[in-house]
Amino acid sequence: MYLVVIAWLYVTLMMAVAEAASPTGSILGALVTFALYGLLPLSIVIYIMGTPARNRKRHARELAERQAWLAQQQASQGTGDAPDAPAPSVLPDAGGESAAAAQAGSVAPVRKEP
Repeated sequence: MYLVVIAWLYVTLMMAVAEAASPTGSILGALVTFALYGLLPLSIVIYIMGTPARNRKRHARELAERQAWLAQQQASQGTGDAPDAPAPSVLPDAGGESAAAAQAGSVAPVRKEP
């Protein structure tokens, strides 16, 4: 990867020097040449060529996090005191209905008059 980067920078630097040294060229033209033919495409190529390394690094980090989580779960199973254990279920009230149930008869029905 670094060989491609060094070669690309060398070629674009030589293009910029040729632009600046030309009788019809200018320093501004050399800077634009170096930026548009060198730095911009090179940044895209570096990003694309670095994708496999980023994926390997992300995969290794996720694997380490998963193994740490599994070790924590096994440790909490072994001691019997799980910090994230769900609370025991609560029994309904004596009427057998949930607390959010509507009360019967509190709202009069609305209908058309005969």
